[in-house]
Amino acid sequence: MSRRERLLAEAHLHMPQGVAENYRYWGEDRTVFIANAQGCTLTDVDGRDFVDFRLGYGPIILGYRDARVDQSVVEQITQRGTLSGFATELDTTVVKQIKALCPHIDKVRFANSGTEAVMGAVRTARGFTGRDRIAIVEGSFHGLYDEMMWKSDIEHWQPGSGLTPDVIPFGVGVPERSRALLSIISHNDFEHLENLFKTQGEELACVVIEPIIGNAGSVSASQSWLQRLRDLCTQHGTLLVIDEVKSGFRVAKGGAQSLYGIYGDLSTYAKAMGNGYPVAAFGGRAEVMDVVGSGPGRVVHGGTYTANLVALSAAHATLKILSDTDALQTVNQTSEKLQALLRRVFTAAGVEHAFAGPPAMFGIHFSATVPTNYRDWRTTDSALYNRFAWGLIDRGFMLEPDSREPWFVCEAHQHMDFGKLEEMAHQAMVAAQSLAG
Repeated sequence: MSRRERLLAEAHLHMPQGVAENYRYWGEDRTVFIANAQGCTLTDVDGRDFVDFRLGYGPIILGYRDARVDQSVVEQITQRGTLSGFATELDTTVVKQIKALCPHIDKVRFANSGTEAVMGAVRTARGFTGRDRIAIVEGSFHGLYDEMMWKSDIEHWQPGSGLTPDVIPFGVGVPERSRALLSIISHNDFEHLENLFKTQGEELACVVIEPIIGNAGSVSASQSWLQRLRDLCTQHGTLLVIDEVKSGFRVAKGGAQSLYGIYGDLSTYAKAMGNGYPVAAFGGRAEVMDVVGSGPGRVVHGGTYTANLVALSAAHATLKILSDTDALQTVNQTSEKLQALLRRVFTAAGVEHAFAGPPAMFGIHFSATVPTNYRDWRTTDSALYNRFAWGLIDRGFMLEPDSREPWFVCEAHQHMDFGKLEEMAHQAMVAAQSLAG
C-alpha cells in the first residue's frame, strides 16, 4: 500500500470523503496528497513530481513559496504581529496599491475569500439600490453560499433540443427559496440580456459577471455584449458587479476590466492578489461603497480575520511585484510558448482545437471554434480532453481533468522543461485517442 493510500484510509476516519473540501476528492484511486510545493512543481507523498497548471485553482501567480512574498509574511509575523482587531497602516497601503492598478476603484473593503468578497459586493449593491433581485451568467461561479449555488444542468441538457437547461442546486442542503431572487442568463446572448432588463430591470440590484468565465474554460464575453450589459445597467439603475476573483491581477495588472476598457460599479478580487495566501477584497465607486458602515440605513460588513496582517503582508508583496516587475509579461510569454507546443501536438494528432481566454488562464476546447457561452461548451469533445488530461497527469503534468477548468500559468513556469511537456503531451494524446469508443 502506498503512502497516499494509507493517508486516504486514515483521513476517511476523520473527514467526509477523506478531504478538507469537496473538490480535492478525485476518487479512491486518484485523490492526491501533496508533500511539498516549490516554484511550479508539486511533489506528492510518494515522491512523484508534477509540473502544476492548476495552481490551487489560480491563486499562485508567481510560484509556490515565492521567497519575496514569504519573506514579507515572515517579517510581519515575527516583527509586528498577525491580528489585533484594530485598524493598521497596512490596510490603507494595500488599498492604495489596488487603486493604483485598478483606477476605477475608489474605496475598498477586505475579505478572506472570493465567496466573502462576492457576498459583500452583493449586499452592498442591494443596500445602495434598495432592490433585492440579482442576475448571474450560466457557467459562472461566484462562491459557495446558498444564493449562488444554482446552476444550469448542462450535463443532462441536449444541444439542439430547443429546450432551456434545467436550473438545479449544486447539491442538497440548498433551500429552494434561495433561488427566488436569482435570475440566470447566457453569456453573449443579446436576446437573453434585453429580455432580462425588459422584464426585471426595475427589480435588479445588480448583475454579477465574470467577463472571462473561470469555470467554463475561459469562455469570454464579447466586447459588444459586455458594453450592452454596462449600458443597460446604467440605464436601469442596476449595479454591474464584475467578479475578478480569478482574473484579477492575473490576466493583466488591472484585471479583465482593463482589457475590455469596461468597468463595473463594484469589483471583487482574491486568488492571485496574495500568491496563495487567503486574502480578498471588494470595492468600487465611492458613492456605492459609502453605503457600507455602522448605523441605520448602512450595510454591515465585518469579519474577525478580515484584513489580518498575514494576508495583507502577502498582498502587499505580491501587488508590489506585479506592479514593479515584468512578472505578468513573463507569464504571458511563457503561456504563448506553452500554447504553441500544445497546438503542435493537437494538430499532429488531427484534433480540432481552440484556445479561449487570455494567456494567464487559458481554456482548451476540442472543437473547431471557441465556445461563446456555457452551452457551446457542451458541444466540445470533453471526453477526449478528459482522457488526454489524465494521460498528462500520469506523465507528471498536473491539470484539472475537466475541460471547464482553465490552465493557470505562473511566473515560475518559465523554468519548466517545455520539450518534456511536448513529448508527454504527444504520448498522452496518442493514448487518449486509442481509448476512444
